Amino acid sequence: MGVLGIVLGVILGLVSIAIIVVIILQEGNQQGIGVVTGAADSYFSKNKARSIDAFLSRWTKVFAGVFVLFVIALNVLSHFDIL
Repeated sequence: MGVLGIVLGVILGLVSIAIIVVIILQEGNQQGIGVVTGAADSYFSKNKARSIDAFLSRWTKVFAGVFVLFVIALNVLSHFDIL
């Protein structure tokens, strides 16, 4: 494996760690028992959660796209014995 393969592999590892971190930071969609008792989130906390979740969701999609591109690049380069 040449230098290009090592560099792409390291970048792939960093992107995969970034995906894991961004997914872990996202909140679940379950609202729990607060829905039954009427003690669900207030209006302002819902909007704040949406903006943070939207931000994290957007970055999850970006990192997933980069991850797919690097996996395809590594496989194509490996197939043609460039690495």
